Amino acid sequence: MQQDTLLSDAQDAPPPHSLRSRAGLLLQPPEQLDSVSFYARCTVLALLALWSWSLFACDYRDGEIGASFMHNILLPIHEAGHVLFRPLGEFMTILGGSLFQLLLPLGISIAFIWKNHDNFGAAISLWWGSVSLLDLAPYIYDALNPQLILLGGHTGDDGPHDWIYLLGTLNQLGNAQRWGAIAHTLGGIVLLIALTWAVAVLYRQYKQLQAE
Repeated sequence: MQQDTLLSDAQDAPPPHSLRSRAGLLLQPPEQLDSVSFYARCTVLALLALWSWSLFACDYRDGEIGASFMHNILLPIHEAGHVLFRPLGEFMTILGGSLFQLLLPLGISIAFIWKNHDNFGAAISLWWGSVSLLDLAPYIYDALNPQLILLGGHTGDDGPHDWIYLLGTLNQLGNAQRWGAIAHTLGGIVLLIALTWAVAVLYRQYKQLQAE
């Protein structure tokens, strides 16, 4: 009986070459791409790479990233998340702000893959998601000893603070600074993955243009 189960599992598992081919699909460039579009994408990626270093270098312990242009983009998305998740109760309403600013770029990345077959666009959307995580890191870190001036002009000591509530509910408030550091590190890792993915797609596009 045990041997039959093992044989069945082995038959159901996808072959290694199938897994490699699926991974290869994430690196495929569009079927048609002119040289102008290619070099425009190279320029965009170079600018994002430079900006990435600036964003990752922001000190998450004092909320430096809050002064960046990217934070101004993410803030209304964060606030919209609170509204979207309101039907799911208090905890999800408060979590919804942070969750939505992560899920929106990830959802767009998936749409780029499945609908548009544009892996470069998907990689840039993943980059957006990584920066969203970098943007959240100071907010999480701040929960233990609130210093950040929030949207209403107050700190967490004298007004609502998402992560004081969330971590307090989960009995993790004492570990807020550790979770903030983890979020910053993880955001940096995902950022590097996204940029590497975009470079790999562009390299394949370059080889495709050279072959034409």
